[in-house]
Amino acid sequence: MSCFCGDPNFCPECGNVLPLPGLQDTVTCPRCSFNIPIREFLGQVITSSVVFNPLEQSSTAADQTEDSELKGPVIDRRCSRCNKEGMVYHTRQMRSADEGQTVFFTCIHCRYQEKEDS
Repeated sequence: MSCFCGDPNFCPECGNVLPLPGLQDTVTCPRCSFNIPIREFLGQVITSSVVFNPLEQSSTAADQTEDSELKGPVIDRRCSRCNKEGMVYHTRQMRSADEGQTVFFTCIHCRYQEKEDS
């Protein structure tokens, strides 16, 4: 007698996902080695589907990406390209956890981007 009952895609003994039936007359659970007769799988239909994202991106997604570059705290830092004051920054952990963060700066006037490793 088994502990679990329900979906036949799962082992009734331990609840692990069962492999697809093969040429053998039993299906064996890879976790607990419980055997199920192949006749219990007769009549089951296995289906799958793949959903792809649309190829064209909406203009609002592109606008949101551009606007997100200019969100954040503005600091008094001079842009090396346009030489104006005012840059937005954000930080990311680009290397291992025991090393400093990388700071990304974006000019609010010309959108030039710089990075600085800490």
